[in-house]
Amino acid sequence: MGKVTGFLEYERTAPVKQDAKERLEHYNEFVVSFEQDQVKQEAARCMDCGVPFCQSGCPLGNVIPEFNEAVYKAEWEIAANILLSTNNFPEFTGRICPAPCESACVLGINKSPVSIEDIEKHIIEIAFSKGYIKAEPPLIRSGKKVAVIGSGPAGLAAAAQLNKAGHEVVVYERDDTPGGLLNYGIPDFKLQKDVVSRRISLMEKEGIEFKCNSNVGVNVELNTLLREYQSIVLAGGSTIPRDLNVTGRSARGIHYAMDFLKQQNKRVRNFSIDQEPILANGKDVIVIGGGDTGSDCIGTSNRQGARSVTQFEIMPMPAQQRTANMPWPTYPMLLKVTSSHEEGCSRAWGVNTKEFIADENGALKALKVVDVEWEIDGAGRPVNFKEIEGTTRELPCQLVLLAMGFLYPQKEGLLEKLGVELDGRGNVKAEEGKYQTNIAKVFVAGDMRRGQSLVVWAISEGREAARKVDEYLMGSSKLATKDGIPYA
Repeated sequence: MGKVTGFLEYERTAPVKQDAKERLEHYNEFVVSFEQDQVKQEAARCMDCGVPFCQSGCPLGNVIPEFNEAVYKAEWEIAANILLSTNNFPEFTGRICPAPCESACVLGINKSPVSIEDIEKHIIEIAFSKGYIKAEPPLIRSGKKVAVIGSGPAGLAAAAQLNKAGHEVVVYERDDTPGGLLNYGIPDFKLQKDVVSRRISLMEKEGIEFKCNSNVGVNVELNTLLREYQSIVLAGGSTIPRDLNVTGRSARGIHYAMDFLKQQNKRVRNFSIDQEPILANGKDVIVIGGGDTGSDCIGTSNRQGARSVTQFEIMPMPAQQRTANMPWPTYPMLLKVTSSHEEGCSRAWGVNTKEFIADENGALKALKVVDVEWEIDGAGRPVNFKEIEGTTRELPCQLVLLAMGFLYPQKEGLLEKLGVELDGRGNVKAEEGKYQTNIAKVFVAGDMRRGQSLVVWAISEGREAARKVDEYLMGSSKLATKDGIPYA
């Protein structure tokens, strides 16, 4: 415990953000780093609880009280080693994780929880600045070859762990740059891409090979991989977006959120765009969907110069604090106000889209919507809704961004040709904790197995799947699970 009375003496501190008007002028990260004394003070608030619920709240099982103590003592290399023992990429999770660990923080019962996510980010950035983070290729190679298909957080985590175990790892990525969702699905103002490329470069120095523009099952022969590699890890993510098939869906100006975000991420890096530009400048933009992807669309639309931005969610407005149905230390489904919301937008809940209205040239000009009222069951969950009479109206709109989540992985190409079994939701079927598909040498991790989820869960699954692959190849593994001794 860094300071016995720290939780009594200090209130929660969060890093300062650049003013909203100023940050709308660029796409860079805008959170100002803590001074070292500030992050030490925040770490001092950790109570080193007898039962650290923060660790169970974290899908990675991060050893949070221990690295907080090291931070308080300014033992940065020790703090980094503790953090990296469970998390391959704290520079990612420290920026974009919704921090379920903080929801489980014991201090959060009656005070603001410890700023664990911010501490995590500062540990790894200080470690990079001090030169503690270096390439560490394995001393001994196993002679086994593993192909990882997909270079998002699950694929990267699996590759890093398998390489650490001594296997020769090749990562296949169908896009032009490694990183998957981290690269093209998350705006630079939340995760600058030099942070991603820094980690990719480090992994390459450790011996991992990345093959981009490699769409396995399309322009890369699947049988070649099955023949040349002793094991394959599927980590292609959940990529089929949920659509909204109402009247007028064919109007020009209706796009999936990920197509919009990917284009802007490419513009920021001066990459070429081979599709019709999707731009918000001068338009009334409506984002349909209330999650993080929808929030990213708001921030991007405002930076592009949208005339107005509105976010709709068909579900009712979430509670602003825990209810009886969301007891501590569970992760509460509360109202989120993101940095993009702070930058300006209108928000509405309980709104159902009835029709997309096009002008005489087929371009979107308005939405017909209606307010809905939800029936809530005994567990506090919305179960059925009905339209509220007299609330139907038309709203001017020239750009709609569909951000309603993802259904399942793409089946055409890789999955169909491979013949892996799918579960009832359309994801690749593999038992929790085993990650092995119906094809013995093929494993699966991340959103492709569990469905759309968090980056931190993808990293966790990538690590766990890597251990199972290692056991399959070698008979045993030194890559311990998060439920046992710390990871190797």
